[in-house]
Amino acid sequence: MRRLRWIAAVCLPLGVGLAGCGLTRPPATVEAPFPAQWHAPLPHGGSVASLADWWRQLDDPLLVELIAAAETASPNLASAAARVAEARSTRVQAGAALLPNLDGTLSASRGVSGSSFGSGGTTASSSTSASAAIAPVTTLQAGLQSRWEIDLFGRLRSDRDSAEQKLSSATAKWHDARVAVAAETANAYFAERACQQQLRVAESDAKSRGETARLTDLSARAGFTAPADAALARASASDASGRLTQQRAQCAVQRKALVALSGIDEPTLEQKLAASPAQRALPVVGSIASVPAEAISQRPDVYATELGVASASADVGSAEAERYPKLSISGSIGRMQIRTSGFRASLDTWSIGPVSLTVPLLDGGARAANSDAAKARYTEAVSLYRANVRQAVREVEEALVNLDATDARATDADSAVKNYQASFDATQARYQSGLASLFELEDSRRTLFAAQTARVSLQRERAQAWVALYRSMGGGWARPGSPSMTSNPAAKVATSP
Repeated sequence: MRRLRWIAAVCLPLGVGLAGCGLTRPPATVEAPFPAQWHAPLPHGGSVASLADWWRQLDDPLLVELIAAAETASPNLASAAARVAEARSTRVQAGAALLPNLDGTLSASRGVSGSSFGSGGTTASSSTSASAAIAPVTTLQAGLQSRWEIDLFGRLRSDRDSAEQKLSSATAKWHDARVAVAAETANAYFAERACQQQLRVAESDAKSRGETARLTDLSARAGFTAPADAALARASASDASGRLTQQRAQCAVQRKALVALSGIDEPTLEQKLAASPAQRALPVVGSIASVPAEAISQRPDVYATELGVASASADVGSAEAERYPKLSISGSIGRMQIRTSGFRASLDTWSIGPVSLTVPLLDGGARAANSDAAKARYTEAVSLYRANVRQAVREVEEALVNLDATDARATDADSAVKNYQASFDATQARYQSGLASLFELEDSRRTLFAAQTARVSLQRERAQAWVALYRSMGGGWARPGSPSMTSNPAAKVATSP
């Protein structure tokens, strides 16, 4: 009680200045496990600003159009935008709690009142007659009422700071959803292109095997080729035809996935795909050392978890302040007017108070438990932030390694296809001249088909690694106030939902 009397003696006379008695502290800086440097090659000279133009590097307008359509149609992005709107409303409410509230009141009532007047004699025994006068009465009242909780120990300010951090976190999560949608659409687009390339390989293989089967059948009927060779050629053609049918089905399924993502109807999408070049070269990746934090800090999901730590810290301050006294003051002004039988009277009223001080005395440990729970949530937020940073570093490193490896393998894959094609052409010429067997021809054909399929798969794998790098480095998003945001105008595009 002596402590409470001291608090009241110090804080009560300060009026508006009581906000200076706050207990909350700014969130402490949380160390994250950033490695000293990358152990993989970095694209674009390590510049995170160039990520804003990531998709335009391909010079593929259709991909940019599909990503824009997917962002418009995405339910995840719409949900993230709704959460931003909700967080914005919560921030307004938390900020309004620091200010006095003011309510207006207006009321009207109408009734009757009666009075009796005596007449006649003046003695008690004389008969009297009473006449009652009844008149309507109208009462009008209007007034203003205000109440203000003075933020003695910073509880309301902590709530406001927490809401502000949650709004920024929700906005960052919207950007993360946008990046995820773009990456998913790009992967579906590259898968569509790879499927069409594999379909052309399968068509060429089926056509070649079918022609070999036809010629072998003619030769067998003429008695120049053994029936076993003709059967082998027919089996090879049937096998290629089955693979072609399977590949067409896979491409049809892949296209429907792209239709679902973009929201563009299938006939229109087919026309757009047919009018666009089937394959474009990915940008060259250069090898350079850089500080990982420069890239990791540009990830909206990492920024969101960082803000989650700050919000949890503010919640701790709010829970702690809840254990201390609360001071509030109220007041009102009003006017009342009474009208009856030509009589009118007005009455003005005003009041200041009561000034109330609420002191928590006994709550069964509920406030202390709430404070402990807030501290536990803060510890959890710190742990999630550090884990998120480690995962982000891992994703970037893996994407860089995969991109570098696929780039190095591309030359070998092209060389393999080129030489296997030359070998097959030579074997086919020898077979047609009778110097090679059908078994040799089919073996050479299978080897060529495997090399062509491997090259398409490698191109698809490299595109996936390229998209993964885009995703893992934040997709061109720049955190507010960063050098990338201030120096690169392109990075300022789509900064909020």
